[in-house]
Amino acid sequence: GLEMVLITGEVVRLGGKHLDTEGYDLLGLMTGSEGLLGVVTEVTVRILQKPATARALMVGFPTSEQAGKCVADIIAGGIIPGGMEMMDRPAIHAAEDFVHAGYPLDVEALLIIELDGPVVEVDHLIGLVEAIAYKNGASTCVISQSEEERMAFWAGRKAAFPAVGRISPDYLCMDGTIPRKELPKVLAGMRELSEKYGLRVANVFHAGDGNLHPLILYDANIPEELHKAEDFGADILRLCVKVGGVLTGEHGVGVEKRELMPEMFNEIDLNQQIRVKCAFDDKHLLNPGKVFPQLHRCAELGRMHVHRGQVPFPEIPRF
Repeated sequence: GLEMVLITGEVVRLGGKHLDTEGYDLLGLMTGSEGLLGVVTEVTVRILQKPATARALMVGFPTSEQAGKCVADIIAGGIIPGGMEMMDRPAIHAAEDFVHAGYPLDVEALLIIELDGPVVEVDHLIGLVEAIAYKNGASTCVISQSEEERMAFWAGRKAAFPAVGRISPDYLCMDGTIPRKELPKVLAGMRELSEKYGLRVANVFHAGDGNLHPLILYDANIPEELHKAEDFGADILRLCVKVGGVLTGEHGVGVEKRELMPEMFNEIDLNQQIRVKCAFDDKHLLNPGKVFPQLHRCAELGRMHVHRGQVPFPEIPRF
């Protein structure tokens, strides 16, 4: 649950110990509102019991498409990993040079898949995941045999962002989400865009939920490279929406993706969202200028068009 302050100064509490509430899902609305509807002052979470054991697999693939298909097959098989991350060749090499995690350097994509729970269940799931990996053409597969080895697998992935910072003067981190089955198609599309813009891209993904983090490498000292990187990033997000995904998974819309909102929502959709904003903050004082590409005064959204003195639907009582 959460506690928040509305623009009126009123303090409200949403959620509770139960999973769902009757009526509107205000907790979900506020959680995803990017500060447009109120200020969250307190968050209450439930702490889950730590699993009895956790082991990880480090799987290398000759192509990113094969790795993407492996991700889709694992989820389709009803297996829910504790974590499933993916890196492509540029990210693998940068991370290995940085932390020496023991990553294979002759692969195009690397999956790190963690399974947790009771020991017997984890052992069983590891066998299933290993079989799925080899069915999809895995060229290497290493299974952690100790906690130290498991942590070593994750060390490179967790250091991927600073590692990429060592191979490029600047990088732009994008954030889009796609249906997992579209991963091979989107990876191929990003390669084409990379050639079109003449900029390298290193990919790290939260593969388990389809959340992509392409890192577009550029040099801000070269005129126009920043603009090229921004255009490249916008095209990646358009591609995400085109395959049935969304503009963001974690980072939000804010200002950076504001002008891309019409790629995903039509004018009716956007006006409905603004009406929700108006219900909580009719003067647009909270986080002004964010998320919506075209600002409307709240009165504009409620106005009625009168043509030649004839109101629409004259039979409806007016108050």
